[in-house]
Amino acid sequence: MDEGKPKWWSRPGPADPAGPPGDGHGGGAPDAGSDPGAGHATDRGPERRIPLHDPDRYSTPPYGEPGPWAPAPPVQHPGTTPAHGVPLQGPTTPADGTPAHGTPAHGVPGPAAPVTVPPQEGPGTLGHGTPLTDAPRYDRAPAPAGYDAAPPPYDTSPPPYDSAPPPHDMGPAGPAGGGGAEPGPWGRYDPWAQAPLQQTGAGPHGTGKPRARRGALVGVLVLGVVAGMIGGVVGANLESRRAVQVELPQAGTEAEGRAPDSVAGIAARSLPGVVTLHVRGGSDQGTGTGFVLDGRGHILTNNHVVEPAGSGGEISVTFSGGEVAAAEVVGRDAGYDLAVVKVSGVSGLKPLPLGNSDNVQVGDPVVAIGAPFDLANTVTSGIISAKERPITAGGEKGDGSDISYVDALQTDAPINPGNSGGPLMDSRARVIGINSAIRSAEGAGGPESGQSGSIGLGFAIPVNQGKRVAEELINTGKATHPIIGVTLDMDFTGDGARVGTEGNDGAPPVTVGGPGQKAGIRSGDVITEVDGQRVHSGEELIVKIRAHRPGDRLQLTLERGGQEKKVTLVLGSARSG
Repeated sequence: MDEGKPKWWSRPGPADPAGPPGDGHGGGAPDAGSDPGAGHATDRGPERRIPLHDPDRYSTPPYGEPGPWAPAPPVQHPGTTPAHGVPLQGPTTPADGTPAHGTPAHGVPGPAAPVTVPPQEGPGTLGHGTPLTDAPRYDRAPAPAGYDAAPPPYDTSPPPYDSAPPPHDMGPAGPAGGGGAEPGPWGRYDPWAQAPLQQTGAGPHGTGKPRARRGALVGVLVLGVVAGMIGGVVGANLESRRAVQVELPQAGTEAEGRAPDSVAGIAARSLPGVVTLHVRGGSDQGTGTGFVLDGRGHILTNNHVVEPAGSGGEISVTFSGGEVAAAEVVGRDAGYDLAVVKVSGVSGLKPLPLGNSDNVQVGDPVVAIGAPFDLANTVTSGIISAKERPITAGGEKGDGSDISYVDALQTDAPINPGNSGGPLMDSRARVIGINSAIRSAEGAGGPESGQSGSIGLGFAIPVNQGKRVAEELINTGKATHPIIGVTLDMDFTGDGARVGTEGNDGAPPVTVGGPGQKAGIRSGDVITEVDGQRVHSGEELIVKIRAHRPGDRLQLTLERGGQEKKVTLVLGSARSG
């Protein structure tokens, strides 16, 4: 049937003398002119050649039949391609028994062994998974004409995923154990086959469902990760907004007792004897501090604290425990800025012990207690900054009758308005001074209060002076002042205190028969020292004299006509008005 056409042949293939003709094991086929049913090994023709491609029922150029231009590539068949190592089924013969185009004629041997092709994406698919369940298959060349052996039907069902493929062995024995015929060229290449997968763990069969499963698994994993991240962010946000109960570390309960010489220990022992005074009289009112002197209800404070009450004002005393009692003035002295008031009907009073201000040294620790700005029971601490600091306070009246002269103790313990009259305690909780005055920075204090606060310059009346004055006020209602019997020139700007040229109201500047006259002091003398301590002004001389008691003996240094002279005198006494 191929006469008159050029033939394109491959190399000769060995014949299998053992196999019957057309059995699919590489045996020979009868010649074209022989009887189809009599093809035996004894009737072999010349050496047979194998076509280069499978028959193409569609006759698609250039694959329908061999052409003169080039050897045709392997068949482009759309049938189902078996997996690796699965033997192809027997030859397919048309119903009329005539081989299709490209089928070897009589006497042309068939393929030596079943062809093994690589797996595709799945059973019954073409290319990218397109199902071809009804498409014809051309897995091998059909049997020569005249063969009436019916081939077994094709099994179009896909092999199970778990079934192991037959070994991919295209050796001399062939996959079916046939003769040693060399596999045909179409068994080496199939354009519809898919290259086997490498190092992925996938089976040799179709990969459609496993890939779908893997994709689903990856999707689930990604969804889980994203959900976890979102949940973490939301949880962290909610946690940050949630009210957290914080419990901070704290020290345990300790004993209430403190060292007796500590500020706390001094305050604990002193506060019960400190009181707050509220004074009201006419249009004036004020607040100050005092402390209990004895069990009879005598309380020592400053004169300027009780002065607003005058003769008909009201004074109330508030104790540290909150008890309130009315008080009356026993006596007061403007020159010393001291006053004594008394409460009645109050029991359980806690008098404060008195110290000795002469024993105080600069640098000794002190504690100030009072009611600054009406803040009762306020405790501050500091040291003695200086001793015998001459200060004057008052002078609002203009005639000098309200001026106080104090040889004060200076302290840096904070003292503010309202502390006046309060005690200055030493380290043994004893009164060594009465807080009386402060030095404030110019313009300090707010405009609403009209008062300035502490800048660390506080002054206290020494308790020795306060004790003497308090005793006199309690006993007589009046205090005595030590005097030298001279009138000083307060306008003198030189160094020292100069005796004036005339006295008050036209009296002589040196009192006749007074202590100064007896010591030989004259008008115009300049007193420069008292008991060896330098005096720079008339105020300082008064402060030095007021620091002593009447009857004390003093030594004065004078300058007269450019010469220095020393005199000794005994202090006289004068009662306060």
